[in-house]
Amino acid sequence: MLSPDAHPPQDWLDELFEWLRIPSVSADPGHAGDVRRAGEWVCDFVRRAGGEAELVDTATLPLAIGEIRASGEESSAPTVLLYGHFDVQPPAPLEVWDSAPFEPEIRDGYLYARGAADDKGQAYLLLKAAAVLAAEGALPVNVRVAFDGEEEVGGHSIVDFLARDERGADACLIFDSGMPREGVPSFDLGTRGLLYFHVRVRSGSADLHSGVFGGAALNGVHALMRALEPVLALPAELRAGTIEPTADELASWQELDSGSSVLADAGATPMDAGAADEFYRRTLAGPSVDVNGILGGEPLLQKTVLPVAAEANVSIRLAPGQDTEKISAEFERLVRGAAPDGAEVEIERWSSAPAGLIPPEAPPVRLAQDAFERVLGRRPLLLRSGGTLPIVPALADKGVPTILSGFAIPGAGIHSPNERLLVRYIPLGVAAARETLVAFADLR
Repeated sequence: MLSPDAHPPQDWLDELFEWLRIPSVSADPGHAGDVRRAGEWVCDFVRRAGGEAELVDTATLPLAIGEIRASGEESSAPTVLLYGHFDVQPPAPLEVWDSAPFEPEIRDGYLYARGAADDKGQAYLLLKAAAVLAAEGALPVNVRVAFDGEEEVGGHSIVDFLARDERGADACLIFDSGMPREGVPSFDLGTRGLLYFHVRVRSGSADLHSGVFGGAALNGVHALMRALEPVLALPAELRAGTIEPTADELASWQELDSGSSVLADAGATPMDAGAADEFYRRTLAGPSVDVNGILGGEPLLQKTVLPVAAEANVSIRLAPGQDTEKISAEFERLVRGAAPDGAEVEIERWSSAPAGLIPPEAPPVRLAQDAFERVLGRRPLLLRSGGTLPIVPALADKGVPTILSGFAIPGAGIHSPNERLLVRYIPLGVAAARETLVAFADLR
């Protein structure tokens, strides 16, 4: 078991700092060249570790694809895929940062930089573990590297790559998550999917005087509210197909902070009387529907108008087990069926991604749990993520069990100013990744 207070060697920090200094903001076309440089950095790292790598162009931003072969008999060694992403969120607002976002700085035991936790800092842990084992002639698995340059903008290039890939892997290891609290490792075995719709409702040809027509003419905002009412109630049709959590998962959830405290810490108001008690079942294993934005009429100035047009963005987080196309069809049916007579309804599906689920009993999960416990002194909890990560279902479709874990802790500032990673978690994360790669030698 590695000392929890171990400090990373300076040459590790120098390597990581070099990568973090590249402002690889995928959302800004002006930084497309920087995204490419960050991908080249990954390829150079793999080559220095004795592997092969190349930057693969896509219709959008590139992928970094490579391999470091096993030190022994590579033909009979298991294959492990490492995934991470080298693009980062925009750093704005810059004035809120206590140090320059692309000039890494260590303060009070934390490494501060954009990408420190999401995901360069964590992806580095995987790369370094493979490189150290290869340098020692002790890498027992073939390590494939597939790093993404557009994860932060929801790109699907990595999913398309996996769909074309015929070689596959025996397991995948991803550090792009975190711990529910410091010192408590976890694996996210499930991710929710996503359906995102834009709904427009029109009830007439032009806005009307509410004094002349109010109470007699159909109001477009009212029509939109009525159309959305049944889906916001989350009926059985939108809950169909969900896979119930296992006993191991339920036991892990019992070790998390209470739903009431999580809601309170976020400054959130429970949506109903059962929300706190059912917090994890609802956010990790169940679907949800949210109106993400709504537009109609005049909400700021006093204007006695009867608006005839309204529109809204509506998203559904899909639970593991749910079918994207079936739920999409049910959403449209419910909205159109609830719209009042005479209202014109347009529904556009702007994006979609399936949910993913890795069986807790899969051999890579158990081997990785054992490996983490040897290094960290605590067995990882088995959780699910309420968010969406398209690569997880894509890997599940290919039959590749995936370990999604990480070393970010609450308050890491992911997608926010002053993003940070505990410095002492750098050697700890490398050790955990190394021990997991060694353990995966038993997959064949």
